[in-house]
Amino acid sequence: MKSINTAIDPSYDPYQLLRVYTYYRVLLGSLLLLIYRSNLASNVLGSENASLFVYTTWTYTIVSLVTLITLWRNRSTPTLQQRFLAILSDIISMILIMYASGGATSGLGYLLIVAVAAAGMLLPAQLAVFMAALATIALIGESLVHHLVSGVDSKALFVAGSLGAMIFITALTFQYVTRKIRDSSDKLAAHAQHIAHLQKLARLIVERMRTGIVVLNKNDDIELINEAAQTLLGLQNAGDVSLSLNQIPTLKNQLEQWRTGRAQGSDIVDNRYGPTNELRISLANLELGKTEDTLAFIEDNRAIIQQAQQLKLASLGRLTASIAHEIRNPLGAISHASQLLGESQQIPDDDRRLLEIISNHTKRVNQIIENILQVSRRKTATPTTLELTHWAQQFIDEHDRDSQMDIGLKFDTIPVHATFDASHLQQILTNLIENALRYTPQDCQEPVTLVIGIEPSRQTPYIKIVDKGPGIAPDNQKHIFEPFFTTESTGSGLGLFICQELCEANQAFLHYQCDDEQPSCFILQMAHPDKAQQ
Repeated sequence: MKSINTAIDPSYDPYQLLRVYTYYRVLLGSLLLLIYRSNLASNVLGSENASLFVYTTWTYTIVSLVTLITLWRNRSTPTLQQRFLAILSDIISMILIMYASGGATSGLGYLLIVAVAAAGMLLPAQLAVFMAALATIALIGESLVHHLVSGVDSKALFVAGSLGAMIFITALTFQYVTRKIRDSSDKLAAHAQHIAHLQKLARLIVERMRTGIVVLNKNDDIELINEAAQTLLGLQNAGDVSLSLNQIPTLKNQLEQWRTGRAQGSDIVDNRYGPTNELRISLANLELGKTEDTLAFIEDNRAIIQQAQQLKLASLGRLTASIAHEIRNPLGAISHASQLLGESQQIPDDDRRLLEIISNHTKRVNQIIENILQVSRRKTATPTTLELTHWAQQFIDEHDRDSQMDIGLKFDTIPVHATFDASHLQQILTNLIENALRYTPQDCQEPVTLVIGIEPSRQTPYIKIVDKGPGIAPDNQKHIFEPFFTTESTGSGLGLFICQELCEANQAFLHYQCDDEQPSCFILQMAHPDKAQQ
């Protein structure tokens, strides 16, 4: 199934913070050198010790640049020691630059606030406070040294003390902000992980669904297609290869008819390309009120019918249990009474004919009950792979020995493999052959012929049961698979219904053909042996 990777890592990342701070360090050093060289602030930068200012600033800039290059080449998380040394070098460099430029009154001491703020974000709480204390001590110490050496500017100590207080306030503030950021980052990471888990579950659910799902955008490009849809539409080995709607003519034709109003939102369409002949394609807009994206549900219509038949048979099973209890016992009593009455010597011949009618009809009702019970007790199909040409020959040999009738056998292709329950197939062919023999003249050679082959377009195996009888009337052909439909006074009307039920249980379908070009023929179309669900 095609999907989009939207994974996000929202965790608190010291690497990114240190890299941004290193950009600032390189920019700060470069800017100080540029201002110094341009003499824009000659009375401040390096005013008391130009050599110390130049060497310190160059060293600071070069070290920052090397650190930045190292971070670019090695993207691993920096260690605590590396972060500690980076902040410590900033404090030392700022103190030396400030000393070379006139002390605390130069205003360069405010750069220490940025370093302490970075310490609050990059270092643990205790180390961040230690850095703030170290910067304050270094600031006051620099003021004392500068006052002792120069003997001027007594206000420097007051400025240093005020700046130290601001440094501590900054450190505590950024500790609080950083703690909140880390908590939010952890919650966001947990939320993102939960979303990723839900996305994975949704993807797996859609992928494992037996219902095919296709999502098309406004340009009819396929945004999503799961494995079930690919199988039902006959897309072989599609994988992650990009698919276009032109490669799915079944869906394309149905989509065009739906948009033009010639088809409903859910229709049964003939499928010539996949393993199943009938598909139910349901189309709808992905979002209500918007026509940009289209959602298509694709289902095997035969599987839906099979499920409906199973529900119907379950209900029929409960009904037949009641029928067997309520009808069979009285019917047995009637049959037994008629037999006893027939043994009487005082019954006239005309009345014996009535007893014979009673006996025949009780047997017929009993056979109807047996057929209904056979349908309700039908076992679940256990399909196996059969080589039809060999299996059919054994079946015909056994049938010919039992019925003394010659059944013909033809092969359009050899070999022919099919996935089917062998006992179900034997019952289907027996019922169809017996029906054919009932309507076929007794004196003709090979009254019934089995034709076995593979349907070219779908590559699915089939068995044709061709007889030489008069065929079924066109008006009756649409009713022959309905239960209890029969044209005979002695028939139960369940034979073809049972055959159809057994076919659907094996993902096959049975239909009848008879016209001027071909004789009476039942065609058993089976599922593809490699795609049938066992």
